[in-house]
Amino acid sequence: MNPTKADKTIDEIHQIRFEISERFRGDVFAIVEDAARRQADSKRPLWRPKTASKPVQPSGESSVAPIDTSSPVTG
Repeated sequence: MNPTKADKTIDEIHQIRFEISERFRGDVFAIVEDAARRQADSKRPLWRPKTASKPVQPSGESSVAPIDTSSPVTG
């Protein structure tokens, strides 16, 4: 089977992630700090929404039915 362009792109993403992880010895916090520093140094504007994010469900309400634990699951 010949690899597709999508496969090659995904492989490239995995390789870049691996290289970044190696550079920071797997320290996610260091990776985030570096990204934040590079973003601030770039002086590029950062998009911010005009309104604050609102929850999809109003507080205290849920559209998910509660789980019935009164009987075991049969399969």
